[in-house]
Order: sequence, then C-alpha cells, then structure tokens
Amino acid sequence: MPDNSQSDREDALSFDLTTQPWIPVLRINGQQDELSLRQVFEQASELWRIVGDLPTQEFALVRLLLAIAHDALDGPADIDDWADLWSDEQCFAAVGSYLDAHTHRFDLLDTRAPFFQTAGLRTTKDEVFSLNRIVADVPNGEPFFSARMPDVDRLTFAEAARWVVHAHAYDTSGIKTGVEGDKRVKGGKVYPLGVGWAGNLGGVYIERPTLRETLLLNLVAADTTGVRIDERDAPAWRRNPCGPGGTERASTGVRDLYTWQTRRLRLHFDEHGVHGVVLGYGDPLSPRNMHDREPMTAWRRSLAQEKKLRESPVYLPRDHDPERAAWRGIASLIADTLPGLQGSEPPSSLRPAVLEWVARLASEGELERGFLVRARVIGPQYGTQQSVIDEIVDDSVSMGVVLLHQQDRRYAEQAIAAVEDADRAVYAIGDLATNLARAAGAETDGPRATARDHAYGLLEAPYRSWLRDLAKSDDPYEQRLAWQRQVYRVAAKFGDHLIAAAGDGAWQGRIVETKKGTEWLNSALADKWFRIALNRELGSPDSSGTAPATDERTDSETTVKALT
Repeated sequence: MPDNSQSDREDALSFDLTTQPWIPVLRINGQQDELSLRQVFEQASELWRIVGDLPTQEFALVRLLLAIAHDALDGPADIDDWADLWSDEQCFAAVGSYLDAHTHRFDLLDTRAPFFQTAGLRTTKDEVFSLNRIVADVPNGEPFFSARMPDVDRLTFAEAARWVVHAHAYDTSGIKTGVEGDKRVKGGKVYPLGVGWAGNLGGVYIERPTLRETLLLNLVAADTTGVRIDERDAPAWRRNPCGPGGTERASTGVRDLYTWQTRRLRLHFDEHGVHGVVLGYGDPLSPRNMHDREPMTAWRRSLAQEKKLRESPVYLPRDHDPERAAWRGIASLIADTLPGLQGSEPPSSLRPAVLEWVARLASEGELERGFLVRARVIGPQYGTQQSVIDEIVDDSVSMGVVLLHQQDRRYAEQAIAAVEDADRAVYAIGDLATNLARAAGAETDGPRATARDHAYGLLEAPYRSWLRDLAKSDDPYEQRLAWQRQVYRVAAKFGDHLIAAAGDGAWQGRIVETKKGTEWLNSALADKWFRIALNRELGSPDSSGTAPATDERTDSETTVKALT
C-alpha cells in the first residue's frame, strides 16, 4: 500500500527551479556558483559557462536553457531577429515573465506535474530504486573509479534536478522494471528501447567567453537552411504532463528535441532531500534521418541502413571517437558537405546545422571573419549493448568563423588539408617505427601504434594554435605551407628520437624479405626511407612550393607493405 503519510509530507514540499539555485556555473572571474534558471538568464553576460557534474550533464543543461530561450523569445524567426538580440545586452529580459507564466511546471517536487517527471509513477510492487539509476558517475561494477562509492544514498534537490535532466538526455538502455499503466510491460519488465535522445548524438555546440554569447550563437533561426521547426514546436512544459508508458509521435522542432521525454521518472524524497527513484522508458524516437530536426550533431550516410530499409539516403548521427581528438576530425565540423560515392549522390556527411547557422552569420556579415568561436564536442561511448557508459568525450576546437564561410571555402579547405598533412607525417613516423622494429627483429604492431599516438600528441598543440591564427592571414595557402614546414620539423625531430632509441640491434640490422627479394634493413636505411617520405609528402622544411596533393598514398605506406 502507498505510504499516505509520506504523500502528505511530499505535498508540503516545493523546489522551484525558476528561483532556487541548482545550475552550477563558472563566472568570467573564475568563481564557481549555483544559480536558478531566472538568475542564469539575468546574469548570462557575467557567466563563462555551465559546469555540470559531467560534461554530458553540461550539454543537457545548455539544451534546456536553449529550449527556454527559443520559447520565451518565440524565435528568432530569421537573421534580422537574431541580429536584434545580439545587439541588445538585455536580450533575455523576456525570460523572467515567461518563467513566471510557467513556474508551476518547473517545481521539482510538485505532486501533479513535477518537473520532467510523471506524478504517481509506480511499479506493481511499489518498488523504489537506488539513485544509482540516474546518477551516471556511478559506473556499474566499477565503484572504485567513482567519487560516490559504492552507492548514492541521497541527493540534494539541486543535484537531483540536474540528474533528472541528464537521465532524459543520456540514460542507458537495457531491461527496465515495468511501471503501472505502461502497455509495453511483459512479465514485469520493459525490454531495451534505446538510450536517451542526446545519447544518440555526437554532441556539438558553439562556445564563447560569455554564456550570453554562447546561448545566442546556438539559437538557430527558424528559417535556417536544413533545420525544420514547426509553428507548433513546444518544449515539454508546454505539453500535457506525461503519463506512464510512452507515446510514439514525430518531433516538432528544437524546443521539442531539447526537452524530449525519453524516460518516465518519479523522485522519492523527504524534507532533507531525494532518497530514491522510479525509472522507466518514455517516448521512443529513432535518430534515423533526423538531420533536418536535430542541429547539434554531425551526420553520416549509412549505406548498410539504406540497403536494409530500401530507401536512400539514410543519415545517422556521427558519434565521437574517444581515440580521435576533435582537431583530427575537423572536416566533419567545417566541411559544408562531404561528397557522396558519385557526383549525383547525396552527400556522405553533413556538418552540424548549428555550424551551418554560424556559417550563415559569417557569410551575411553578422560576424566578422576573424571572430573566434570554440566548437565544443561532447558525447558518451556506451558499452555492453548500451547498458553502461564506458567513456565520455569532451573536447573542443577554436577557430575563426571565416572557416565556416559559405562563399569563401579557401580557409576551410586549407584547415582540412593541414590535418591531412599531419596524418601523412604520422603515417611516415609509424612506418619508421615499424622498420626500426623489423631491423631489430622485434614485433612491429606495438611500436607503430605507440609512435603514431605520440606523434599526434606532438602535433596537436601546434595545430590548434595554427588554426586559431589562420583567420588572421590574408593568404591561407601561405599559412598552409608554413604549417607543412612546421610538421616536417616536428616529425623529423621525433624520427631522430626513435632512431636513437632503437638501439644496437636496429643499427646492426638484419636481412628481411621484400616483394623484390631480400634487403639488409637497418636504422640507416629506415631513416633514409623516412626522410624520402617526409620530403615527398611535406616538401623540404626550407622549400616554398605549392601544397602537395592530399589524395595519394604515401611512399612510406608502400614501403612497409613491400616489407610485409
């Protein structure tokens, strides 16, 4: 039987998210603080960023703020509306009265329509579960790697509010206990229906030195090319409160997606805080071909899905690779489209629509060409059938908006080609490490992988610095040549280190089999091949010729294949 005395106690409690502090922020002076929704918008010019318990929580909270801003401002409708907001320091003034009008839907503890929850949600046996189910920094089976060991017994109301938002965005998949009224329950359980909506995405958004600018730059206009926003688009708090179970429906736009109710939740609490939760599946939503609705991720064509579904094109979100730093994948951020398999084919990749929006601001002169933005990339890596979060990617790339300019693609092309320069140098270094290992009679895979990882690490900071300065140059091609010379010097110096560390065995060498017969391979010959590869791919460090082609295989790769 339900505990009526507990229900009475809960009726008397309230935690109004519009007035109570619960959002962690970092001020531009470096001070940390916790603010209410109202305070965040009132002080947005004085804040640097949101700082969540996890990067994914930060992403989810930014999307919540964007949904509020879109709805409170009813737009922006077009670029002129946006320009008016950009020039107005009090651009979020309307948010205060908006929150007043909807304050009843922002009470975390309300008994009729609690924020992002389902009133009265219960299982058949009235079970209340551990808060581990919504606190994502408690890894299943690995409590020793958590600050909360081994369980979460209690949360403050502020903490609980943040994890409720995060659960809708990133909750894991897997079998969940069924709740009363959910028609999907079989044998007391609901079988896997996928992760929270944002968990499908390789999250991307634009950051600036103040939260005000960050929010405005991610506030895509309704007429943005490639983004479809219906007139009836609305966030969760302007829709009827969710009942148990899920509702299959199409998304109406960004306000809807940023607050999509992928779960059904109910917190259990007393006057001291939250001590339990009921959690079930909510509204299902497939990420397939949602590229015209969801602006905060890049997209890739899936030939496998096209074959399976017999439709074309099929786009899926491009997730982040934890093994690949953001600067190495810059093409997915700044290339307007990547070509399909044939000239008439749909693009193989689409950049995030939020970057298309910033590109439009740059192309139409609302932002100066040298205006610096930071593309922040955040996303989880799920494991074991998406039932756990294994890793979280959190990275960024700073660049001038000229790289996104739609009419002048020279800067973007050279920025992408510069990454390819780094790739070719790293391939050459990997081949050098392989040849040195073969010369010493050692295993080759480990030394090659280690050398390549280290080489990318050596090139990361120089590339990021070069990319930030690229917008200041009048000649991106000259800047590319300067970058090639820098890459050559870094690679050559690291090659010297590898050769010196290879030892006497590699110096003496040994006979190895090649496709052309046998060859006496030692560190001297390996070094010679390495220098030839660098010269062909990057030119001499003192040369000033044109940039090499980027679509040819390197001689160093050919050499290593001949040896194997």
